[in-house]
Amino acid sequence: MNDSQIPPSIVFLMHRSIDGNAIVMKVAVAALVAVSALALTACDSGSDNSRASDGPSVIAPGKPGEGAETLSAKDARRRGSDDAPNSADVRYARMMIPHHEQAIEMTELAPKRAESAKVKALAERIAAAQGPEIEMMRGWLKKHGRGASPEGHDAHDTMPGMATDAQLKKLKAAQGTAFDALFLKLMVTHHQGAVTMATDVKSEGNNVQVEEMADDVIAQQTSEIARMRDMS
Repeated sequence: MNDSQIPPSIVFLMHRSIDGNAIVMKVAVAALVAVSALALTACDSGSDNSRASDGPSVIAPGKPGEGAETLSAKDARRRGSDDAPNSADVRYARMMIPHHEQAIEMTELAPKRAESAKVKALAERIAAAQGPEIEMMRGWLKKHGRGASPEGHDAHDTMPGMATDAQLKKLKAAQGTAFDALFLKLMVTHHQGAVTMATDVKSEGNNVQVEEMADDVIAQQTSEIARMRDMS
């Protein structure tokens, strides 16, 4: 083998050597270093592949007042599997039940008092949607061993969008177009309150099922708000 056939790193070692044994030893060392470098590269590559198999990093939003954090896909999956209800989830279900009940109370007036066929149809759709949602929330509370009644406060005073007793009395006394106008006004406010509550629990709650129920409320009632504004 001449110099042109020997890798540069080995030629350098040979040129620095002063006897045959040194040449053999240095060549062996150079070979060992080369093999080790290849092994380390393979390990690094394997490590990268392992990290890649875990999936991309996930940006997890923080709770109110806290910043977001970056989680590995593995950590995000582990955290996502813990959806034990917290106080915000329970409060939402407990408060949304009477909130929906008031909406149904208002819709029950429409068949005999509303003049607009569109208002009557809207009231029927609202009742048809919110009745099953009430039962779903009651079932969720029962499943998690919680009572359905709000504790320690008057629900009407703490929930956004609720009509007052005076407003309900006025609605029950209205007839025809006067009923239609007041019904739409009160129900838009009522729906806006429900959307606020649902938005809050999405940022403060922890349970996946409650979040899904909140998503349904936001989507459906936002659409109905736009429809009622067009009818006003």
